[in-house]
Amino acid sequence: MEQEKAREGDETETETETEALRRKSAGSRTRRRLRRGRRRRSIKAYLAKLQLRSSIGRRCSCLLRCFPRRSPGRFPPATGMATLRVPAVVPSPSDDCQRLRKAFEGWGTDEKAIIWVLGHRNASQRRLISETYQQLYDQPLVDSLHSELSGDFGKAVIFWTYDPPVRDAILANEALQTKRKGINHLLPIVEIACATSPHHLIAVRQAYCSLYNCSLEEDILSTISSPFRKTLVGLVSPYRYDKEVVNMDVANSEAALLHEAIERKQLDQDSVLWVLGTRNIFQLRATFQCYEQNYGSPVDEDIKSCGKGDLESLLGVIVRCLDCPERHFAEVVRNSIIGLGTDEDSLTRAIITRAEIDLMKVRGEYNNMYNSSLDSAVIGDTSGDYKDFLLTLLGAKV
Repeated sequence: MEQEKAREGDETETETETEALRRKSAGSRTRRRLRRGRRRRSIKAYLAKLQLRSSIGRRCSCLLRCFPRRSPGRFPPATGMATLRVPAVVPSPSDDCQRLRKAFEGWGTDEKAIIWVLGHRNASQRRLISETYQQLYDQPLVDSLHSELSGDFGKAVIFWTYDPPVRDAILANEALQTKRKGINHLLPIVEIACATSPHHLIAVRQAYCSLYNCSLEEDILSTISSPFRKTLVGLVSPYRYDKEVVNMDVANSEAALLHEAIERKQLDQDSVLWVLGTRNIFQLRATFQCYEQNYGSPVDEDIKSCGKGDLESLLGVIVRCLDCPERHFAEVVRNSIIGLGTDEDSLTRAIITRAEIDLMKVRGEYNNMYNSSLDSAVIGDTSGDYKDFLLTLLGAKV
């Protein structure tokens, strides 16, 4: 009997301990659920806070009145090699859209307001403005600009408003649709292939397919005759490596390859096009430097000595674009203003495509080459709103 009572007591204690463990485990699970719930609520609150912050600049422009804003006339100095000056505190896209819409309404157009807004916004900000304008007014911003602006000023503003890959795809298509395709008409394609990043070239090719339902390469093959066709396809098709990797042995051997082709006047060799079309920019510049050190003159000058044909001229432009883009664009600006009249298309293209990249370098190169300022050249050969817009992109106070 006593043993049975002891056994029952042990079983009762065991059940009591088991029940206590169950309650403790249940309590732990409850506390974990509560903690997870609190974490979820805190994460949701944080995400909602972030969403509110991002929506302040896009949809709820009225909330911006709660925040202090600098005077719109104060701009920080341009950074890097770009000349575009963006205000320290940028209004929301909806505010910019309202200001643009107001500039379009009523009698006449407020061109100064358009310059003030679009001429002080970078590519990503202009993209947001275009998207917001479409949402607010159910009309593309570019269509409104087309209907309100005209002439060289209108064309410059519209090209500036386009997303850069779309803009360059349109420039390439216009070059290919020109009936008389000389070196100057094909410069936009050379500049896109040789004076921009490999990623940008891919984006341009994608935009081209979307806009024209065919590839850039297809249009080059169908509209360009020899000797340009093979060279241009070789430039736009590959993807260059974009890191700073240089092999000096390769540079010396490929400098010798270029020299041999120039000596034999066989510039259309596949090996020459392969070197110029596929090597990364830093490797090519090392090759050009080795060429000058080993053979006594720059490679583009030796190409020029081969003759005055179209292929020689095209390869000379390609080498200059690859070796020193700022020098090439300084020459484009100079050629656009000398002689009778002004080539506004070339002048516009040079300033618009480089304002967010290296226009500061172009300005310095122009001054070194021609002993005069690029700003003075623009002022002397343009007028009105067109002049003010170009000067704004140059970083001048208009």
